[in-house]
Amino acid sequence: MTCCETMSLRNVTSDLLRRQIRENRALDFQRHYHVTDPFIKRLGLEAELQGHSGCVNCLEWNERGDLLASGSDDQHAIIWDPFRHTKLITMHTGHAANIFSVKFLPHSEDRILITGAADTKVHVHDLTAKETTHMFSDHTNRVKRIATAPMWPNTFWSAAEDGVIRKSMTQSSSAGVHTFCDKQKSIPDGAGQYYVAGHLPVKLPDYNNRLRVLVATYVTFSPDGTELLVNMGGEQVYLFDLTFKQRPYTFLLPKKCHTSSEVQNGKTTNGVSNGIHLPASRLRLAKVSSDLPPHLEWIKQQANDAFARQQWTQAIQLYSLGIHEAGHNAMLYGNRAAAYMKRKWDGDLYDALRDCLKALSLNPAHLKAHFRLVRCLFELKYIAEALECLDDFKGKFPEQAHSSACDALDRDIKAALFSKTDSSDDKKGNSSIRFHNFSRKESIPEDEIVLRERSFDYKHRYCGHCNTTTDIKEANFFGSKGQYIVSGSDDGSFFIWDKETTNLVRILQGDESIVNCLQPHPSYCFLATSGIDPVVRIWSPRPESENENCRVVEDMEGAAQANQKRMNADPLEVMLLNMGYRISGLSSRGTEGSDDEESSESQVQCRSS
Repeated sequence: MTCCETMSLRNVTSDLLRRQIRENRALDFQRHYHVTDPFIKRLGLEAELQGHSGCVNCLEWNERGDLLASGSDDQHAIIWDPFRHTKLITMHTGHAANIFSVKFLPHSEDRILITGAADTKVHVHDLTAKETTHMFSDHTNRVKRIATAPMWPNTFWSAAEDGVIRKSMTQSSSAGVHTFCDKQKSIPDGAGQYYVAGHLPVKLPDYNNRLRVLVATYVTFSPDGTELLVNMGGEQVYLFDLTFKQRPYTFLLPKKCHTSSEVQNGKTTNGVSNGIHLPASRLRLAKVSSDLPPHLEWIKQQANDAFARQQWTQAIQLYSLGIHEAGHNAMLYGNRAAAYMKRKWDGDLYDALRDCLKALSLNPAHLKAHFRLVRCLFELKYIAEALECLDDFKGKFPEQAHSSACDALDRDIKAALFSKTDSSDDKKGNSSIRFHNFSRKESIPEDEIVLRERSFDYKHRYCGHCNTTTDIKEANFFGSKGQYIVSGSDDGSFFIWDKETTNLVRILQGDESIVNCLQPHPSYCFLATSGIDPVVRIWSPRPESENENCRVVEDMEGAAQANQKRMNADPLEVMLLNMGYRISGLSSRGTEGSDDEESSESQVQCRSS
């Protein structure tokens, strides 16, 4: 090769490399900025795609985002051009029941589509030939989810209500199936990790008594794979951090704490979660600054004003904004805990307990946080722990030991402790939450109990929607970095939260009955939704010239409050609501009556600081 040829080859290679870098940077820039706050505020309905004759149960974008697949109760799959709002292919899948999942097979040039349905079957279709090429009949119950992986061509996984995950391989001449996970077989040590919201095991008996079923209706990973999002049927949406793993919170008194040499990363050497410690030696020495920058001081004051007006949700959102910017300010955590305790939505008391513990870790001398911690433990029915925590509080703050608030709480705790009814439900000792304390323990294998006890707690909780009616309701990350969380709801709306602050930022009416599916576009500010209506709806930022967006739910707090009542309503009333009846007087257990803590307090106040 001559010198000129070598130089020419280098130039071509360099030009190709520069072009590739430029294209990648342009794509990264586009994806990074494709979902922003101004776009979210302008999000509105762009089009309704008509073609199905039944509920649309699943949606899926192809990798490039120029095709959208949908599956329906009508047993058909449709491929759409979402930008021209046209139907490209309608295919009868051969299923005999509702389709619950559709997936494009990677590296098939969007030619192969996989469907899973309530007939227990998984079908593979060639969209070009419009024919079904493979049928898998290995499941024994409804197939609810299909999954693929880019690095595994000709391979997919199916999950069904038979409790089995199967790995299947399809090629031009043969097909195979392999049982990936079977509920009858033990999970090898280290092969599985459980995640659970720390308060849910405690609430299970109450939920069971009210015929309220807890089941995960959708799980998905964040774009970078470091977070897990779970839409919990009968409850809220939870975000779990897969890199920083938090044990469910418990409370141990200083006298029962292990020495510092026995504690590593919040866990004792035997692996048991030890919650937080309140060292007596540091309590009086701690001098923690509560000063905030002027703009955060203004936010805190606005939150305090909302608290004084008993606008608990608004106060929580404002405190959350402050915490997002000043995560080491104990006062903000303590104040938000007070707002959670007043609002009392499902999960609020546990979030309040978490905030109290965080405030005490930042400032062990935080009097109000310590007293609120006692009340949280009492309300969560950790009666013995609440009494010990109250005794510890009296020792740390002797000037408060005989206040009216302290005496009243002491009487309530002791009455509950010696009550036969409460003592039967009381958790024993200072152990972490034990799943095998419940009546169904005999049906749970020992290795399953171990996995459950090793579970990790959530990082964030998103509430306001309602997920009690359908078992396919999705929640998803929205944005290239998952900056927003979206979820459907039983009230026909879909909800959008800021991921980090957990604040509700927008609600849009997406269906006449229920929104189940939400699939964000891979690179544009596009969102596809579906539900009970036989249509697919496409959402995008609307032009600023469109002054009115009739799909926007303006009273977000009112909608969230109504959904809390709906979640706690009698199942018969919920059924009537879903049939279109209006039920007056629905009440939430979390909002009945008022917490008279404030009126009973003298020096110790639950009011914000």
